[in-house]
Amino acid sequence: MRVAGRRWTIEESFQTSKGQTGLDEHQVRTWTSWYRWTTLVLLAHLFLAITTVAERVRLTPTGLIPLSLNEIRHLFTRLVIHRDHDIITCLHWSWWRRHHQHRAQQAHYQRQTTQEP
Repeated sequence: MRVAGRRWTIEESFQTSKGQTGLDEHQVRTWTSWYRWTTLVLLAHLFLAITTVAERVRLTPTGLIPLSLNEIRHLFTRLVIHRDHDIITCLHWSWWRRHHQHRAQQAHYQRQTTQEP
């Protein structure tokens, strides 16, 4: 049973790697290039996963959802890779998005409780 449960976790990680870090975007030509690409993608996913866990340990302010792997990827891309906005603008955008998602989540939960028989 434990092995079956671990398989689901591994499959979920591969799906996340495909969507967030581009695991499925490499065109295989040689073993070496495939190996390098896969290693770099899995290291990027590991970085995002560790950062997400570390941020979730910290206290999340009231009215915001916790930082997700996707949100951390967006912030990292904007702040480190593209550098098209300053840090205040990026953090404000992240705060607004997380606040909006929290409001939507609360409305969804409220609607579910009112629809229960």
